[in-house]
Amino acid sequence: MAAGAGELLLLLLLVLTVQLAAAVPAALPLVVNTWAFRKATETAWRILQMGGSELDAVEKGCGQCEIDQCDGSVGYGGSPDESGETTLDAMIMDGNTMEVGAVADLRRVKNAIGVARKVIEHTKHTLLVGESASMFAVRMGFPYEDLTTPKSLSMYSEWLNQSCQPNYWKNVVPDSSKSCGPYKKAEKVICKEDWTISQRRISVHNHDTIGMIVIGESGTIASGTSTNGGVHKIPGRVGDSPIAGAGAYADSTAGGAAATGDGDIMMRFLPSYQAVEYMRMGTDPTVACQKVISRIQKYAPKFFGAVICANATGSYGAACNKISGFTQFHFMVYNPVLSQPSKQVVDCI
Repeated sequence: MAAGAGELLLLLLLVLTVQLAAAVPAALPLVVNTWAFRKATETAWRILQMGGSELDAVEKGCGQCEIDQCDGSVGYGGSPDESGETTLDAMIMDGNTMEVGAVADLRRVKNAIGVARKVIEHTKHTLLVGESASMFAVRMGFPYEDLTTPKSLSMYSEWLNQSCQPNYWKNVVPDSSKSCGPYKKAEKVICKEDWTISQRRISVHNHDTIGMIVIGESGTIASGTSTNGGVHKIPGRVGDSPIAGAGAYADSTAGGAAATGDGDIMMRFLPSYQAVEYMRMGTDPTVACQKVISRIQKYAPKFFGAVICANATGSYGAACNKISGFTQFHFMVYNPVLSQPSKQVVDCI
């Protein structure tokens, strides 16, 4: 009898264990995005719940920020360049096929990530730029629209009244720290770069790109970005956001990552690609993000930037570089364990 009772107790424990395990929600699907852009997270999650693909979720999630003009650094009406014009950069990546669609220096078209998606679907290319990208967008059915707003015009006017300070020129005459130009190259060129220059010149709130990672229940990964770039940038400038491996990266066999911050510095290190490769080797997502930030710190200790990471099983993390005025990084997460989008915070390193 004792042996029979013991076997019955063991059986009951096994059944209870199975039931408890089944009651714990899976970590997938997963939506992670940079900054506290809650509506973008909610939109991406809703698309997944409606049966949309991971690419659909990334496109509509980042597209929500384009509509909402998140922090003025995504979408129309923000970050006017030196001529007062707002231009857009975006990319989207399929972690199953490794296909990428991207646009840069996109003019007069509001839905940049939507156009990037069309690059995947209707061309054999990866990146389209400038006026030609705008012409492509119109052929794909996107309307021409004015990206300028009273706010962006005011920003531009104020900048002109401050002798065009700050700006991104160096080794030019007249002195770019005191004048609006027009500039010509200086006879003497100082080759050594000041890696902290953008931190002194540009507020951290002028680089709040949305980067997003979406992982479906099957483990398919997609990622994407959208931004209007650096405020008062030199016309034609392209940052990290539309560059695969820099702004974002996705590989369904390993993970996904996205970056935000000073794109001129960060793109030189391909942080999103590097983070995914760390995760491929089994590195925890948080540690992968930290290693990427540490790598850039060796060359640019005062750069402004952060990275989000998620591996193929749904674990996620983030890291940022600690500088004056930026000691914590906020990002959004939504998965079945959470009842709503959750704002996560990490201390910068």
